[in-house]
Amino acid sequence: MDTSADVVATSAAGSGPRQIVTQGNTTFTLLGTAHVSRASAAEVRAAIATGDYDHVAIELCDARHAALTRSQEMEQMDLFQVLRQGKASMVAANLALGAYQQRLAEQFDIEPGAEMRAAIDACDKADLPLSLIDRNIGITLKRVYRRIPWWQRFSTLAALFASLFSSDEIKEEDIEKLKQGDMLEATFNEFAQSSAALHEALIDERDRYMAACLLQLPDHGGQTLVVVGAGHVKGLASYLRQPLPEPAQEQARLDVVPPSARWLKWLPWLVVALVFAGFAWGFTRSPDLGQQLVLEWALIHGVLSALGAAIALAHPLSIGTAFVASPLTSLNPTIGAGMVVAAVELWLRKPRVADFSRLKRDVTRVSGWWRNRVSRTLLVFMLSSFGSALGTWIAGARIIQALF
Repeated sequence: MDTSADVVATSAAGSGPRQIVTQGNTTFTLLGTAHVSRASAAEVRAAIATGDYDHVAIELCDARHAALTRSQEMEQMDLFQVLRQGKASMVAANLALGAYQQRLAEQFDIEPGAEMRAAIDACDKADLPLSLIDRNIGITLKRVYRRIPWWQRFSTLAALFASLFSSDEIKEEDIEKLKQGDMLEATFNEFAQSSAALHEALIDERDRYMAACLLQLPDHGGQTLVVVGAGHVKGLASYLRQPLPEPAQEQARLDVVPPSARWLKWLPWLVVALVFAGFAWGFTRSPDLGQQLVLEWALIHGVLSALGAAIALAHPLSIGTAFVASPLTSLNPTIGAGMVVAAVELWLRKPRVADFSRLKRDVTRVSGWWRNRVSRTLLVFMLSSFGSALGTWIAGARIIQALF
């Protein structure tokens, strides 16, 4: 591959940032967009309509492409399998991530990812080949989760869901300002300083991944239009300008989810062993003390997990299940209270087709998370799990206090 590259930055008034990179015999035109923007969608359609391009690449993965083009698949989601496979938190995080963008879309009466949909439709109409170059959203979220320290995970999740409470309205001209390169650069620099790990996994790694995908496209000597969020234009151009030596290897490396720390796998079992040791020590000192420790463990766990389920407005039987299940599941790291409680909630209040079809719209409002049976089941899972986890720490502290 010819490693020489020519980069030209252009930015017409009112348009997104563009950079043109020639690599080998192929010229990549990087078009920066805002994901909720009429102007971006129109600009993408106009660019493809010129007939200047014989290939289009877009910032989507297979999962996001399916969600955009086959929305009916959401209605076929097996929520029980989501719970059983431990993906409930991931699905909830995905919904929260998309909620703010969906709210903007409703405010401006435009589909989220309209510019990507415009590219897909235009390519179908013009019979142009289309490539999906972004990394799978699930892998990206998992790499984010694994890369940041465990104590930052709670604040990150809290900030994500706190965005749901924002009622600020944004003007359409503010959306268009998001496409200005200098504003984005300043924003992401601030983001990197506050959390370099988050910036690397969310932005920089995906820049490298998309560059690796583009560099593996056939060197056909033509023109390729690359439609990406404006925040990716500068980094992507940089990685194309000085191309990755082994694009396939780089892509494979970035597709791997780093394993969690080994000590984290053993920590739940260590906690259980210490709890049983505390019970045994308590009975050795006094049968009454041992019974007191067991009773407090059960009550603290049961009350807190049931309280979490109640906050999620779970069915009364689900709340009762949380009270009974949490003290037991907390002593078995292979199954969590949240899964048991959510499974009961799912059995008692099976989501309807309408719940799935309205899901993306409902989660844009805080009240919608409780109103929709799908999102409420996810809330039941998370809040009952949180209550049970909190119970472990409080009841564990109580054991230590009673014994020492």
